[in-house]
Amino acid sequence: MRQEKGIDWPSSIVVCEVGPRDGLQNEKKLFSVEQKVELIERSVHAGAKIIEIGSFVHPKAVPQMADTDEVAKRIKRVEGVEYRALVMNMKGLERALAAGIRKTKLTVSASRSHCLANMNRTPEEVVAGFGEFAEFTAKHGIELSGGIATSFGCPFEGRVPLEQLVSVISGFKKIGVKEVSISDTTGMANPRQVYEYGVHVRKLFPDMKWILHFHDTRGMGLANVVAGMLAGIDRFDSCFAGLGGCPFAPGATGNIATEDLVHMCHEMGISTGMDLDEVISLARSVKEIIGHDTSGFILRAGKCSDIVAPPKKDGKEAS
Repeated sequence: MRQEKGIDWPSSIVVCEVGPRDGLQNEKKLFSVEQKVELIERSVHAGAKIIEIGSFVHPKAVPQMADTDEVAKRIKRVEGVEYRALVMNMKGLERALAAGIRKTKLTVSASRSHCLANMNRTPEEVVAGFGEFAEFTAKHGIELSGGIATSFGCPFEGRVPLEQLVSVISGFKKIGVKEVSISDTTGMANPRQVYEYGVHVRKLFPDMKWILHFHDTRGMGLANVVAGMLAGIDRFDSCFAGLGGCPFAPGATGNIATEDLVHMCHEMGISTGMDLDEVISLARSVKEIIGHDTSGFILRAGKCSDIVAPPKKDGKEAS
C-alpha cells in the first residue's frame, strides 16, 4: 500500500477473470468448446492469473456450462495461473477432479430469505452441509473456496445485515475454507457499505483471503471496487466485455468489465499485471461473437490515453 494524504492506495491488485463462467452462463448464444478454450487462453495471455473456467452443474440447469469438463481438459495450463470452477454438489466436485481442476468454489446466499426460498435451509445450515466437500477436497488435494451471494442486498429483504454475512463466513471458516468471495449478486451494494463490511470482516478474520465480486446493475460497480481497495482488499472478480448476471437473480445483469477495471487501475497508477490492449481486444472479440451491445464503458469510449486534442478551426481549438 502507498499512502497519499491519509489514503492507503494499493500498489497492485489481482484481477480474477470470471467471464468463461459468470459471463457466458447468462448468454443465449452457446459458445463452442473451441471458443471457450480460446477465450480462456487469451485471458491468460493478457495477464490473468486467476480465471474461472466454468461450472460443473447439471446441463439442464445451466446449458451454457454443459461442456465444462471438455473445456477443462483442453486448455493449455500455464504455470502460475489458477484455474478454478464452481461446483454445486458432490457429483460436480467429482467431475472437477476428473477434469484436472485443483481449485473449486462453493456458493451460498447470505440472505436468509433468498436461501430459504431456494434451498429450504438457512445459510448456516447450507454451509454446515459443505463439510463433506471439505473432506473430499482435502483428501484429493483440491483447494476449496467459498462464495457468498447476495452479500450486500437481497430482492426479498433489502439490505443484508453485516452480522448475517459474518455468520456465513464463520461457517466457512469452521469447515476449513481459507478464501471467501463476497458477491454483490443483485447489484445493490454501495461504496460506503462495501468499505464498512470490508474493514469489519478483515478485522474479524485476519487469516482469510478475500475476493470482491460486483455487478454493475446500478452503475456502482467500479465505485465499489475503489471502496473495497480502501478497505484493504486487493482481489476483484471481473468479466470480459462486462457480460454476465445471474440466471437465478433476475435483473442482475452486467459484471464489472475487466477492461474497465484494468483501465481504471492503470489510470490510478495501480498495477494489475495485465496488458490493457490485449484485454480490450479480447472484449471486442467477445462482443462480436455475441452480437449485441454490452455494459462495458471502454469498448464504447476508448482509453483515456487515446483521446487527442480536437482539430482547430480558424486558428482556435474547437469546443
